Amino acid sequence: MLVDSTILIYAAQLRHAQLRRFIADHAPAVSAVSYVEVLGYHDLEAEERQYLEEIFRLAQVFPLSQAVLDQAVALRQQRKRSLGDVLVVGTALVHGLTLVTCNIEDFRWVQGLALFNPFDEASHQEQEPQG
Repeated sequence: MLVDSTILIYAAQLRHAQLRRFIADHAPAVSAVSYVEVLGYHDLEAEERQYLEEIFRLAQVFPLSQAVLDQAVALRQQRKRSLGDVLVVGTALVHGLTLVTCNIEDFRWVQGLALFNPFDEASHQEQEPQG
């Protein structure tokens, strides 16, 4: 599975301890884009930054390969979406990973993309995360 930036930012907040457990249990991968988005987030406190730096040390960080860039271009040609979103989605598609996100509706249009929302109990029952 590939965890998006928003999930990582939420996991850094102590009030979302269930996400920390979820991430620890599933050893997910992340996109290089999330590395920049998350560690560059302007409101991080020192404790949150420390947690996130540890996540990035332990997680598999997928680089922006030519295949990911090509996939992102194809996605942006289909719909107007942020550069970060299409790069993260492109990474998930190229590597055949489920995208873990709380923004399921933002990505339903993407053909062949498996989605998982760790906040949604129905999502837990309908689809087990892959990858």
